[in-house]
Amino acid sequence: MDADNRLKDTDNRLKDTDNRLKDTENRLMDTENRLMDTDNRLNDTDNRLMDTDNRLMDTDNRLKESDNRLMGTDNRLNDTDNRLMDTDNRLMDTDNRLKESDNRLMGTDNRLKESENQILELKNKEHKTVIFSAATGGGENTIGPFDTHTTLIYRTLITNIGAAYSPSTGIFTAPVPGVYYFTIFFHVGRDHGTILRLYKNNELIILTHDIPSTYDRADNGGNAVFLQLVQGDRVYVQLRAKTHVWGTDYDTTFSGFLVTEM
Repeated sequence: MDADNRLKDTDNRLKDTDNRLKDTENRLMDTENRLMDTDNRLNDTDNRLMDTDNRLMDTDNRLKESDNRLMGTDNRLNDTDNRLMDTDNRLMDTDNRLKESDNRLMGTDNRLKESENQILELKNKEHKTVIFSAATGGGENTIGPFDTHTTLIYRTLITNIGAAYSPSTGIFTAPVPGVYYFTIFFHVGRDHGTILRLYKNNELIILTHDIPSTYDRADNGGNAVFLQLVQGDRVYVQLRAKTHVWGTDYDTTFSGFLVTEM
């Protein structure tokens, strides 16, 4: 009986061991399955890691290529900057040379204008001709006597080259500075006498006269003078009050001409 009990106990323990063995085998199988799944996942991770490595290597290669291209771009940019700096320097030099040329051109223009003015002045001097001669006119009648001193107007133009004499006022106006020669002549009857005065502006220069007479019918007289005038000086003849001249186109005259410019 004791042996049977021990045999039963051994059987029970053997069954328990079998159960535990089955359970262990099941757990082992489950562990193997999990291990296989882990291996699969590890292989997948390895594959993904290899792909990542490849992509990273490709990225590194592309980055190196970008770095090389960037370095080339930097070099080209530096070369462009250097060329731009050289261009700026050349442009600055060109600007300075242009300013210098402008200054020289301005000086040349001023010298040219001065030369043109000198040439024009020389031409004016060379071609300036002033000559006039005029008679009183009056239709063979006496002019005067007047109650006041009167500027004698020589209305009949004989010559007026340069148009310096005005037949409406009787005044000669010097067009250029220089030395001029003037003459005055008159014809007069015996009744009132004559005094003619030649003025430069308001300054008496010369005169000619004839006194009344009872024994001759008529007289002639005259005078002449060289005058140095500036441009705008006026020369005219004044008939003194209470005197007269004979008015014709031939007898009583006022003449002058430019001798030389000053």
